[in-house]
Order: sequence, then structure tokens, then C-alpha cells
Amino acid sequence: QVQLVESGGGAVQPGSSLRLSCAASGINLMEYTVGWFRQAPGKKREVVSCDRGDSNVIFIADSVKGRFTISRDNAMNTVFLHMSDLQPEDTAVYYCAVDFWYRSYCDGDDMDHWGQGTLVTVSS
Repeated sequence: QVQLVESGGGAVQPGSSLRLSCAASGINLMEYTVGWFRQAPGKKREVVSCDRGDSNVIFIADSVKGRFTISRDNAMNTVFLHMSDLQPEDTAVYYCAVDFWYRSYCDGDDMDHWGQGTLVTVSS
């Protein structure tokens, strides 16, 4: 049974950094595209960044470019989202998800499994 578990969220001040983790069981993440998504209160879900199984970053949102980085640790079967210079507009529940199909793009509607999410709150 596939399970994705996010961790690393929390409440931080603007300018801070966090590292989110997406640990998988029942699946070998290195074979698949993994995406990070977020949903802020009252807003639609948006794609943050996606990394294909060949470690090709296929998407990163303009709003986080230069601040967020997606990476993998295949030995840990975990994908990370490194977030720096966090701003209040980054406040959201962050989810990781996996796509079993090999695509050149990343879309939440195509993801096959989702984690439960981890809350990131950025405020002064």
C-alpha cells in the first residue's frame, strides 16, 4: 500500500527557512515523478515544484523560483522541498504527491497518490 507522509512544516517568521520532507512507503519514489503542491486558505491548489524520476525538475512556480528547491534522497526514499526566504504569501498546507506516468509536465489532477499535508505558517 502506497503511503506518503509529509513533515517539516511549522510556524516561522518572514525570511526564515524550512525543509519539508515527503517520505514514502510501498513505492520506490526514484521511479516516479513527485510533486509538491500547496493550498492556501480560500485559494485553489497550486503546483510548487515537480521532480521527475530521472531527477529532472520539470516545474517550479515563478512565485518560488530562487527560494525553493526540490531534491531527493533515494536511499531514504524521500523527496524534500527546501524553502528559504519564506514570506507570508507562502502560508499554506503543503502536499506531496506522486505520478505513476512519465510526463513532461506536472498537474495535480494527474497525481495518483497524495500525502496528508503539512502546514506552513509565515507571519511576524
